[in-house]
Amino acid sequence: MQILSQLWTDLSDSFTATPPSVATMRMLAALALGGTIGFEREWHHKPAGLRTHMLIAVAASLFALIALELVDISRTEGAASGARSDIVRLIGAVTSGVAFLAAGTIITSGGRVRGLTTGASMWLAGAVGLACGTGRIGLGALATGITVTVLWVFRRIEERLESPATRAMNEDADLPMTPDDEARHRHTPTDPMA
Repeated sequence: MQILSQLWTDLSDSFTATPPSVATMRMLAALALGGTIGFEREWHHKPAGLRTHMLIAVAASLFALIALELVDISRTEGAASGARSDIVRLIGAVTSGVAFLAAGTIITSGGRVRGLTTGASMWLAGAVGLACGTGRIGLGALATGITVTVLWVFRRIEERLESPATRAMNEDADLPMTPDDEARHRHTPTDPMA
């Protein structure tokens, strides 16, 4: 029992800006909100689902918490202005990293683009995680609510507005890639000048 007590003391001492209980709540909020977005993607059998969105949101939350800790450390050492610009750069780095992951879900095949909405939802999960990590859980929850509404409600609206030909094409786009599609995707130059 003394070992656990010592571990908790060491953990508590390592946090200067955010107490461990608050950091835990922020990361759990990011987990839940990212999972909410991911559940919708998982429900519709999209390439990045529940776990991916949860991990993205928690990672973004962790990066935000680290940034807050670094600002607090810098403040005690008299370098607050430099630390603030580092936070902005950190947010930019998280955004770029998530965009890189999201781009991996977007595939163009046969003149059709697949995975764009999933990529956008991953990007949003990162933003929700950043909001939670900085203590703006309400903002993250609002963004999650809007996101899930767009994904669920507007899917139904789009389905009603589509012509039968477009619907058939979209149903084909939701199918897994065939080996021929994968081969074309691997050998299709992405540079139009190539």
